[in-house]
Amino acid sequence: MQGVTSNDFSSACGTPRHDLESSSAATVSAGPGPAPVDLLRRLRARGAADPVTHVERVPARAGVPAPWPSWAPAQLRTAFTGRGVVAPWQHQAEAATLAYEGQHVVVATGTASGKSLAYQLPALATLLADPRATVLYLAPTKALAADQLRAVAALELEGVRPASYDGDTPRTEREWIRRHSRFVLTNPDMLHHGILPGHAQWSGFLRRLAYVVIDECHTYRGVFGSHVAHVLRRLRRQCARFGATPVFVLASATSGDPATAAGRLTGLPVTAVTEDASPRGGVTFALWEPPLLPPDAGSSPPVQPGSSSPVPPQATGDDPSRSVPPQGNGDHDDLRQVRRSALRETADLLADTVAEGVRTLAFVRSRKGAEVVAANARRALDDAVPGLGDRVAAYRGGYLREERRELERALLHGDLLGLASTNALELGVDLVGLDAVLICGYPGTRASLWQQAGRAGRSGQEALAVLVARDDPLDTYLVHHPEAIFGAPVEATVLDPANPYVLAPQLACAAAEAPLTPADLALFGDGAKEAVDELVAAGALRQRPTGWYWRHRERPEVDLRGEGGAPVAVVESSTGRLLGTVDGGSSHFLLHPGAVYLHQGVSYVVDQLDLVDGCALVHTEEPDWSTHARDVTDLSVVSVRSYVDAGPVGMFLGEVDVTSQVVSYQRRRIATGEVIDTRPLDLPTRELRTVAVWFTLSPQSLTLAGVQPADVPGALHAAEHAAIGLLPLMATCDRWDIGGLSTALHPDTEAPTVFVYDGHPGGAGFAERAYGTAAAWLRATRDAIAECGCETGCPSCVQSPKCGNGNNPLSKPDAIRVLDVVLANLPR
Repeated sequence: MQGVTSNDFSSACGTPRHDLESSSAATVSAGPGPAPVDLLRRLRARGAADPVTHVERVPARAGVPAPWPSWAPAQLRTAFTGRGVVAPWQHQAEAATLAYEGQHVVVATGTASGKSLAYQLPALATLLADPRATVLYLAPTKALAADQLRAVAALELEGVRPASYDGDTPRTEREWIRRHSRFVLTNPDMLHHGILPGHAQWSGFLRRLAYVVIDECHTYRGVFGSHVAHVLRRLRRQCARFGATPVFVLASATSGDPATAAGRLTGLPVTAVTEDASPRGGVTFALWEPPLLPPDAGSSPPVQPGSSSPVPPQATGDDPSRSVPPQGNGDHDDLRQVRRSALRETADLLADTVAEGVRTLAFVRSRKGAEVVAANARRALDDAVPGLGDRVAAYRGGYLREERRELERALLHGDLLGLASTNALELGVDLVGLDAVLICGYPGTRASLWQQAGRAGRSGQEALAVLVARDDPLDTYLVHHPEAIFGAPVEATVLDPANPYVLAPQLACAAAEAPLTPADLALFGDGAKEAVDELVAAGALRQRPTGWYWRHRERPEVDLRGEGGAPVAVVESSTGRLLGTVDGGSSHFLLHPGAVYLHQGVSYVVDQLDLVDGCALVHTEEPDWSTHARDVTDLSVVSVRSYVDAGPVGMFLGEVDVTSQVVSYQRRRIATGEVIDTRPLDLPTRELRTVAVWFTLSPQSLTLAGVQPADVPGALHAAEHAAIGLLPLMATCDRWDIGGLSTALHPDTEAPTVFVYDGHPGGAGFAERAYGTAAAWLRATRDAIAECGCETGCPSCVQSPKCGNGNNPLSKPDAIRVLDVVLANLPR
């Protein structure tokens, strides 16, 4: 909502850099406002060596206001004025007017630029003008929907009756919401599982639907985004059956080509508004590299136990199931760590900023990491000033609804000064008054980095953002090459609704809601007829003269997010109290027997994990050790669909099984990192059957190309990373949807091999596209590595933000030699 000063970083991405400063104290002292500069100076003075490698100044900017649109009713203008909104900014008025005139629109501007007013204004104006009209709002997180509910309810507009409808909504309230609410706030999962299957109960609401608001639409990417795209098409289909054609209004962070992405998401022509006219406070952005550890502490492990562990000997992997942007697993478990843990450094920085009275949000890549940062910061503060630690808390997924709402309230009202959070608070939750943001480890994309940094600096004040590098080649590269952050454009949002592995199950869902007709197929786009024919052949649909009918009593089971099963409840043994939940995909790592489970600073030890009933029993305990789960991963070839025999090179497409198993855990002293012992675990293996493309090379061809046997693992690993990074050029996918594994000798191929596989059960079509364009794909991969200006490898060529092995080993020159061998023999 306008009236809050913005801190839009879009101008720092993909445009000429401005006021690029060195990291010297003298240069910083000439910076913008005194508060963040002075704070940064004090933080830098904590140790003997200066940890700051670069300081970027993002200058303040004045806003460009616009008059209220003539169609905005006086009652609505008065309500906004009462909330401090004197007038809209130019981009808000432009987007709102386009939507009010019936055009589908996406407003893609910077963090805190007031995108919410752009959709609230036309939606609420319509609700006031038409007492029967309704609005549906979709958010990717419950926290964001709750924030928007507060904002709309605070306007106190008669007859709007906003209400949240999600998994936390009591069943006693759901009937009232269906019948009486005119502004329903929900998420794609509830739309998919609850509203659309129950469309008959929602017929009154859908018949009068005027607007569909899709907030933070850039988060709908990859296979998840492709699923959501069809959920929206199913929504349009049901609305059309009831005679409604709602206008879609989308809000997005700054991203590449937002109009195309929004059009692909909705299946409609969308106009983009991208010129940000909101004001912005100045921001001091520091890149921070934790200090080197003393030689005798060089083997100290990271504080955070991550689930990213080494794959079997001679194999290196890039596994999407173990490091994904929504909730990655954080620092790699590298016992040879040479720098202080980013988690410890972030905890100390959080404690220092809170001690200075600075309201700070620390973003941490994993749930457990957020708990560790908050606990360490609380401990340090209490040691200095007893009771001050109470003003720091953790925030993450898995908390109960009441806890989440209380934490949001405490931060908004200033009861909390510091919060360590996963990316659950990255999106547009209105955290007014934050002074600083700490980012513990590069979050994987520049878009996410700017979103997180943009949480600070609201209400026009100067702000501080600090990226704390992990002890990882990718993070190290970024803090020493600031142009890779501040001079590069943000990524485009990638999704593919035509993906047959998504399209077919979504068509089954649509048929279960109402029989499909030939006219419906055009709505679902290219490939719909072929997918329906396959569903008929498989016995899922029955064709009749009036259309295609779902044949089964049960609805299709389609998981939009693919998080690895139902959540596991964490229950205190002695009281039966529900503490929270952990998603099924992480339960083996976080809730194995003997694991230390952290919840708001209280430590629990897991007594029993019941995967059948989805329950983990825990007891309160404060051990002086932490637990670190270890897993092994393997890939086996199931079948070969197609192959090319190119002499010393083979190119294959087929089905593979990717298996992983948590086999043990280490206990480590919290104070020193010393390994106490390693204890075995007996947990079931997890298997992903999917589709992969892979190529093999003969050892002799590598030797002739100059790749020494000892360098083969690094050469293949680097080629694997680069190939994954370049595949989105050939297939409409996101690199987070793809996994990979490379090995100097694979048992099934009996040769050096690089695998790239779809990170979704059954495959997602990406590997097939890679196989069909193998020569062009690998040529682009080779050229990208060779043309990169770095010497030994960087994120622009062979480093990966989601590597399960911490980007080690990698050999950039040998990767070029490997790809030269492949391309010299592979037919074009």
